[in-house]
Amino acid sequence: MTVHASSGVDRVANLPALDLAFDDVQAVRRACGEFCEVYQQLRDEVGKVIVGQEEIVEQTLIALFANGHVLLEGVPGLGKTLLVSTLGKALTLPFARIQFTPDLMPADICGTSIVLENPNTGVREFSFKPGPIFHQLILADEINRATPKSQSALLEAMQERSVTIAGQTRTLALPFFVMATQNPVEQEGTYPLPEAQLDRFLFKIVVPYANREEMFTILSRTTRNEVAAVSPMIDGSYIMAAQQLARRIVVAPHVQDYVVRLILATHPGSAHASEAISKYIHLGVSPRGAQALISAAKIKALIDGRYAVSFRDLHDIAFAALRHRIALSFEAESDGVTGDDVIQRLIDFVPREYPSTNSTDGQWGKE
Repeated sequence: MTVHASSGVDRVANLPALDLAFDDVQAVRRACGEFCEVYQQLRDEVGKVIVGQEEIVEQTLIALFANGHVLLEGVPGLGKTLLVSTLGKALTLPFARIQFTPDLMPADICGTSIVLENPNTGVREFSFKPGPIFHQLILADEINRATPKSQSALLEAMQERSVTIAGQTRTLALPFFVMATQNPVEQEGTYPLPEAQLDRFLFKIVVPYANREEMFTILSRTTRNEVAAVSPMIDGSYIMAAQQLARRIVVAPHVQDYVVRLILATHPGSAHASEAISKYIHLGVSPRGAQALISAAKIKALIDGRYAVSFRDLHDIAFAALRHRIALSFEAESDGVTGDDVIQRLIDFVPREYPSTNSTDGQWGKE
């Protein structure tokens, strides 16, 4: 096992505070405007190192402010680990990198109790030695190389923000953000993540290859005597304030109903499902997937300077939020249909407008 940790930076330059004491519409607009400004500065700071990958960076930051976790999937050399380490430099959070290997044990992640002799009394006592999971920004590198026993050590931490060891539950410091990486190609000696753990990730982000212009810039930056310095931008208190601000973003009833129908359309046999799509789905999306859609769409609206979630917000983040929550059937594999293909078909199939079930006027929802 390899663990790299850093304590973070004690100062954050020119950080505006988010005022969550909203008395009027102008206060809401001012807080949203301040967040948009800081978000853009943070994104530009990460962009000093990460070339291109605008959508990947945006989705990672959305997950951070939505209080979720991210699974980055891509072949080696695409900058997955670099993205995480760069974000760690821009955030003043205690950072730890855990290199997942087949011999990694749960105690190596969560910590363990050891026997120490008290120098004053000479009595031997149990003392808890915390593991790297007690940092706030965690990089679980190549998570699918560890055994299921070690992978499951992250379950409680990711969902409950706590760790139970020897019958004692210890609360983790907030905010707590896990970014895991995995290689989708090399499967020898790996242990695929079970659905229960995949569902703990807000997003599964597929990292693509760089294009011609991006590749040229990458070579220019990495093969010359130039090192980009990333400055700390925001701290934990600001992240938590932004998370509270996002919860105030409005979701209209007809937009929320669209999310409900979109999720129900992934359940084979549901009245909202299509037979043409259901044949490719073995297991549909759980309510946690609907929560992920709403939470992430609120952040998407916020960074775009809006105070209400739109259908476009939902469609923009639907692939990252749902692709790991849909278990494909044998027919999908035999027909070459991917999870993203199913999600696109769902978006095309589920209507935005639907007769309201809560009103008696028979009006249809409007965007």
